[in-house]
Amino acid sequence: MRVARPKSLLERDAREDLWVHTLSQIPTQFGKLQYLSSLRDPNTGTYEHHGLALLFGEKEAAKAMRQNHKRAFAEWLNMDLARQEADLAEYLAAVGGEMTAILSSWDLLEPWKHYVPAGVMASEKALYSADIKTLVSLLKNRYGVSDPGRGASPLR
Repeated sequence: MRVARPKSLLERDAREDLWVHTLSQIPTQFGKLQYLSSLRDPNTGTYEHHGLALLFGEKEAAKAMRQNHKRAFAEWLNMDLARQEADLAEYLAAVGGEMTAILSSWDLLEPWKHYVPAGVMASEKALYSADIKTLVSLLKNRYGVSDPGRGASPLR
């Protein structure tokens, strides 16, 4: 079992530490959302971050990641569609690879569905889904991505 350092030795709580030292370094809001979802075990829903757990303990670290995931999600939803489009385009450009292949894959596989934090309202999840589908469609038009149909592979 990991032992957390005494709180008196820490200048911040785990949530603030994660935001200041890690999330503030991620340039896009969507990137923050994706990163936080990557820290969540898809089978158990448990958040895991070795360094944060060493500093604050596993329970406090998991709580911080869960809270920041909800915060990043809420901030994404509060952006207008034009800002979301610019943010998502910047995120996808940084992913690396051909944008047309990425957008085709996103349209087919919908990886963004896994970026939603647990415990959000159904209406928030529906708004997020509608926004992303709209944004992917807009970006596909911008980059001239044809719709291969649901049964075709986006990869060439």
